[in-house]
Amino acid sequence: MITELKQRCEQRFQQHFGYAPTDFFQAPGRVNLIGEHTDYNQGFVLPCAIDYQTVICCAKRQDNRVRMIAADYDDQRDEFSLDAPIEFHPSAMWANYLRGVVKHLRQITDQFQGMDMVISGNVPQGAGLSSSASLEVAIGTAIKHLWQLPITPVEIALNGQAAENQFVGCNCGIMDQMISAMGQADHALLLDCQSLETKAVSMPNDIAVLIVNSNFKRTLVGSEYNLRREQCQQGAAFFGQQSLREVTLETFYAREAEMEPTVAKRVRHILTENKRTLEATEALNRGDLTRMGQLMAESHNSMRDDFAITVPQIDRLVALLQDAIGEEGGARMTGGGFGGCVVALLPSDKVEAVQAAMADHYFAATGIKETYYLCHASQGASPC
Repeated sequence: MITELKQRCEQRFQQHFGYAPTDFFQAPGRVNLIGEHTDYNQGFVLPCAIDYQTVICCAKRQDNRVRMIAADYDDQRDEFSLDAPIEFHPSAMWANYLRGVVKHLRQITDQFQGMDMVISGNVPQGAGLSSSASLEVAIGTAIKHLWQLPITPVEIALNGQAAENQFVGCNCGIMDQMISAMGQADHALLLDCQSLETKAVSMPNDIAVLIVNSNFKRTLVGSEYNLRREQCQQGAAFFGQQSLREVTLETFYAREAEMEPTVAKRVRHILTENKRTLEATEALNRGDLTRMGQLMAESHNSMRDDFAITVPQIDRLVALLQDAIGEEGGARMTGGGFGGCVVALLPSDKVEAVQAAMADHYFAATGIKETYYLCHASQGASPC
């Protein structure tokens, strides 16, 4: 797949700029195995990078012009100068991710000039697989390597998050950019979102990561996401803390009855999800798919009952997958919620049987056809 993306980028580059690109870079999307909505609460997450990515081909310029072509948006073009303030593009939303990354990187270092670039990707958009973080990290990685900038993958991730939060205007945690920048092949990554420390967690060779897109169109995700953040902040404030990371389950249970009931449910999800994520790390290390499946089921139930971010279509899809997989793995909703994708872990040799068992059950129940992405835990951002 990456070869096709590179060829597409190179062909467009030659066509639009009249010369050949000098460099190619990629940054992957991600799926979160467990640890949902914990990142902005300074908690733990366990994502892996997937073999769907954003690819950029590029070349330095000797002036301060930045020219960009979006191969996936009918070759739409954006151009701006590093000599002038970088402004929000009124109509080309894709361009604002790029402008934001460049603007914020410029605040860290001015040791780079203009460039020509073409971007193409195959991370499904609107499915909760972090196509935007993949784009941000790909841009940051390209600029770092092109101009030999002394910035780390963690700084590239933080820069991407700053661009999305402050320039694009979307309140995201740090997980998506970190896994895109720091992912390791054949490993998941336990990320402490408070310290930004990471631990590679080996994925057994015979385990498949199956992402199933519900294809249910998400509508509430933006407003409800921000509301969940506010509720979590209210919960932390109740305990006199900056974040829920500082609150223990014991402290919570001792005072749960004093809390506003909805806020208490949100806090309970975050605290129990952190505990599940740490236990899942150990289960994955052992190759214990049975325990992993139990933890994924508990995570999904908590998202449904305490955090209230699932929808009936997603709950149905998860139940069907859990029935088809049995005790050798599990499934749960992944991503922001209100639609999007389900992630399943199961033995590689059972994938076809599970898909066959699913047959048309989801469609019969919902009128929507699901889409499957069989993924492999992949390398983070790199030249390609």
